[in-house]
Amino acid sequence: MRLLRNTASGGFEITKDLDEDDIPPYAILSHTWGTDEEEVSYADIVAETGRQKKGYKKLEFCAEQAQRDGQAYFWADTCCIDKSNSVELNTAITSMFRWYANAIKCYVYLPDVPGTASHTRNDRIADQEARFRSCRWLTRGWTLQEVLAPRVVEFYDETGAKIGDKLSLERQLCDITGIPADALRGRALSSFSIEERLSWQMSRRTKKPEDAAYSLMGICGVSMVPIYGEGKDKAMVRLRRAVADEVQGEQVIR
Repeated sequence: MRLLRNTASGGFEITKDLDEDDIPPYAILSHTWGTDEEEVSYADIVAETGRQKKGYKKLEFCAEQAQRDGQAYFWADTCCIDKSNSVELNTAITSMFRWYANAIKCYVYLPDVPGTASHTRNDRIADQEARFRSCRWLTRGWTLQEVLAPRVVEFYDETGAKIGDKLSLERQLCDITGIPADALRGRALSSFSIEERLSWQMSRRTKKPEDAAYSLMGICGVSMVPIYGEGKDKAMVRLRRAVADEVQGEQVIR
């Protein structure tokens, strides 16, 4: 796992690929991806470029918020993974649920929820709730694990102002996503049936079709090698097979 930290010159530097035992406390970013050209990549960070890219703003937001919360390190999927290295990419995909679960805090950046500082308090609350309900983040596949895995999840509008957390926004999150409150509060996901866990993903979309299955690995408590190009249906079959194998293995141990 690679982490980002601020440099004295105002940019970012990235750590080496850290072993599990060497990972310091960190904050983590949850967001929705723009185009590949808009996002700051691992190569950009290494070359100290990418400041002109649209995605740089959310890295700055995460760095500043982490610093306010006393965290020197933070993680963002756009640039903390060397995607040119297939082994590292596969490891990241299969480890991501755990990485989110181990974060001190998860910051959800919502660029499609405008700031409402100039509104009256009542108008601000009503407008923010309406825009929150329609934000893109709530429809994406990978963000499902990003709201379930971390203990603390905080939501921020496009100006970086805090909207709330997954406790204060629990009613809206349950209503919009169909996720039970107990799951948001940290009840063990293994206590929910596999079919119920899969149902939380049904209305969500992923950029790559196979990610509909891969993004459920941590939620279903299994691991499998990503094979991009196999298609969504085959990936889901493999996911179900992995779940069945896991259940069978647990029964044998008992």
